Amino acid sequence: MITVDAALDHLFALSAPLAVETVPLTRAFGRNLARDVTATRDQPPFAASAMDGYAVCRADVRPGIVLQVIGEAAAGHALATAVKPGEAARIFTGAPLPAGADHVVIQEDVTRAGDMITLGSDLETKPYVRPAGADFRIGDQIKAPRVLSAADIALLASMNIAQVPVSRRPVVAIIATGDELVQPGETPDPDQIIASNSFGLAALVQSLGAHPRLLPIARDNIPALELAFDLAGDADLIVTIGGASVGDHDLVGQVAQSKGMQQAFYKIAMRPGKPLMAGRMGTAVMIGLPGNPVSAMVCGHVFLAPVIRHMLGQDPTPAPRQSAVLAAQVGPNGSREHYTRARLGPDGVTVFERQDSALLTVLADANCLAIRPINDPARAAGDKIQIIPL
Repeated sequence: MITVDAALDHLFALSAPLAVETVPLTRAFGRNLARDVTATRDQPPFAASAMDGYAVCRADVRPGIVLQVIGEAAAGHALATAVKPGEAARIFTGAPLPAGADHVVIQEDVTRAGDMITLGSDLETKPYVRPAGADFRIGDQIKAPRVLSAADIALLASMNIAQVPVSRRPVVAIIATGDELVQPGETPDPDQIIASNSFGLAALVQSLGAHPRLLPIARDNIPALELAFDLAGDADLIVTIGGASVGDHDLVGQVAQSKGMQQAFYKIAMRPGKPLMAGRMGTAVMIGLPGNPVSAMVCGHVFLAPVIRHMLGQDPTPAPRQSAVLAAQVGPNGSREHYTRARLGPDGVTVFERQDSALLTVLADANCLAIRPINDPARAAGDKIQIIPL
């Protein structure tokens, strides 16, 4: 068995960022920016008013002064006439500041009569002018890699970038294996169960920005598994669920190797998830996950997610961790790194008592995985512990 860190090193060596493609800005949300992009204009492109009011010369900003209004400037409608001392221009938020003006008196500080205004006795000193290029300038960049948020999309649009270079989304073929499985909605025989792992993993894959492809359940025989691998042949990542152990019906490794899979490792010193297998099959990375529902999902977060992020052009790093305190004591850990289902609340992390790898209800109640290192001693309430948020 190898450690979790060693397994991740192997997986990062097997995987690589995918090719760059260009997509319209409307389809860039949630995608991974693959190359730096550069602003093609200043923002704002002109000095603009930050408030509704009157554009004036700063030297005229004195209580009680009377100024003549010579015109109006609105957003998208600049005033062509320059403002001179003793003059003012009605201006609205976002409008270009007229030439000669360098200060905006807010309308609450002004009394107007016809084309004349009188400034009030208690004037604000703030100019209420947004300088040209105050937000960004031509040549400023958004650096890659970066998962594009809604705010990023707005920024790209403001930079006048309509086409965005992003990493291609990996296609992830998901193969559930086992004679005991039927699809949700079907009626299982008394000795069968509903396939759940593939649907949970597909949701995880989709949330990470990849394309999940759910293949038909592969039965526990060589022809069925060979067909499943053939159907997955054009995927970037092939994920099998179950059949990777050492029982008489666990044929995934055997068939994968007959199809040319070059195995990188088998078995991890972790729980849940010991019978994990990985390698390369043609141009695809292949990861064989355990069949127990919780084991498959935990391995999805610990191994599958970092590999997908790497394929999307992000740094090859483990799942993000954070430090938290234990809300209650926990006993010692054994010889495998343990990813325990837990819940982070106001009082800290509560590790659930039931940790059986078949209990999906416990996983559904968890919002984090509490990590217990190999041979970690008993921990008291208040001790710090590492967690992976779910």
